[in-house]
Amino acid sequence: MNIDLNNKTILVTGAAGFIGSYLVMRLLRDYPSCKIVGLDNLNDYYDPSLKRWRLSQIEKLGGQWTFIEGDIAGRNTVNRLFQVYQFDIVVNLAAQAGVRYSIQNPDAYIQSNIIGFYNILEACRHSYDDGEKGVQHLVYASSSSVYGNQQKVPYSIEDNVDNPVSLYAATKKSNELLAHAYAELYGIPCTGLRFFTVYGPAGRPDMAYFGFTNKLRRGEKIQIFNYGNCKRDFTYVDDIVEGVVRIMGGAPQSEVPYALYNIGNSQPENLLDFVDILQQELVRVGVLPEDYDFEAHKELVAAQPGDVEQTFADASALERDFGFKPKTSLREGLRKFAEWYKEYYKEYYKE
Repeated sequence: MNIDLNNKTILVTGAAGFIGSYLVMRLLRDYPSCKIVGLDNLNDYYDPSLKRWRLSQIEKLGGQWTFIEGDIAGRNTVNRLFQVYQFDIVVNLAAQAGVRYSIQNPDAYIQSNIIGFYNILEACRHSYDDGEKGVQHLVYASSSSVYGNQQKVPYSIEDNVDNPVSLYAATKKSNELLAHAYAELYGIPCTGLRFFTVYGPAGRPDMAYFGFTNKLRRGEKIQIFNYGNCKRDFTYVDDIVEGVVRIMGGAPQSEVPYALYNIGNSQPENLLDFVDILQQELVRVGVLPEDYDFEAHKELVAAQPGDVEQTFADASALERDFGFKPKTSLREGLRKFAEWYKEYYKEYYKE
């Protein structure tokens, strides 16, 4: 079912998050007739000031934008929002992210990724009550983590993903199963998106490229896990958002209205090459000095529990159904990140 996004009321959960804030800004720019409602709990998993900065960038755009501080794990909060706004489209990006943190703090993942997502599904289900037209499309974030450590590459949406190696991955697989059940039982059009290592300006500080930058700037050593034998399908945030927007307008039409897509660059990069390009770009913009001794600041260490050796997206279904393929090169994406980082932290670089 093709959906014209104009004049729609759209809920974006996780709106102060990395991908969520980019999506909101894209919708406000391209679809000024839309009403966009953002929900986020602004938790302190990482510095909330970055989340508030992202919200400030959204505010600058004006338009029909409403932000609500709240948690999808709060059922009353979610139900009230659906009753007040009667959403046409829901994009659920709110989640507790991160593989390693799921080992330290599993409760956060159950609350947000399981209970929270269940609350969203239930609200979508009841949006059809009393003959209402209800939610036309629920789009939600899954993750490449669901593929675990399987050896077959590239990863295809047809692959078996029954062997998660982290609780985070298990919760994302659970989201896919729950969404399928609700599509089957209640006819809710649901599309899950398996994102592959998203990066870019204003990203999550717990992601490797951001954490590496902070440490290199402070003159600390960075640890490269699995002795550098890691490959990641790094995907620039604008490419992710392009895919999300196209998919929002194309609800699945099958008998069970359920679909899954990979969104990835389909070009795995070795982690050592990645950090080399990163440090080059940080030197180029002046975050690091010209004579920075990069070799002295990196340390190759063993793999961590829950880590996978590589990620590699087969994004052919996305290209087939929506005519889009991520294309931003790693150097181009890291250059934009380095430029943003210098600007955001410019008090450190006063000349």
